[in-house]
Amino acid sequence: MPLQLKFVTSAKRHVDLPDAQHEVAFVGRSNVGKSSLINALANQRQLARVSNTPGRTQLLNMFVLPNGGSVVDLPGYGYARVPAKERAGWQRMIEGYLLEREGLELVFVLVDGEIGPTPLDVQMLDWLRANDVPHTVVATKFDKVKSAKRATRKKDLAARAELEPGDIMWVSASKGTGIPELAQHVLMMLTP
Repeated sequence: MPLQLKFVTSAKRHVDLPDAQHEVAFVGRSNVGKSSLINALANQRQLARVSNTPGRTQLLNMFVLPNGGSVVDLPGYGYARVPAKERAGWQRMIEGYLLEREGLELVFVLVDGEIGPTPLDVQMLDWLRANDVPHTVVATKFDKVKSAKRATRKKDLAARAELEPGDIMWVSASKGTGIPELAQHVLMMLTP
């Protein structure tokens, strides 16, 4: 069942977002598929803006469910075609949100399943652990991993992320693989 998400607002600072009692966030490298995944979860093509250009999501984008729970799409970290000063501002925005946002229940860390976690992904996971921010890893683009390599890729990705293979959710926004399970997990986190 798709999530009944509705776009509410975009903001540069988490304090400018409406209050939320229960909230989850999606974070990941630029072009890992955060916006595509939100669209797939809602079964809508244009709810979240999607682009092939890294760094298109530059604000905290908030979506709400009818029950009041909310989902926030964070700017991507890593490569983007913007000045370094602007990227540094995004980093402060993301860190401020993750450390100070009231009602944040869980952070979904998106990792490209085709290439595995980059050093920036590992750095983000280490930072979340060090700051006791609850999170889970979602491997995107599962459809791009060849069938013969999937078992090995799952083990490799888990080892590099310092997790067990079963602790990672595998999804494909374009094929719908794993989307119902992820939607259920989101709902579970946002249901009072």
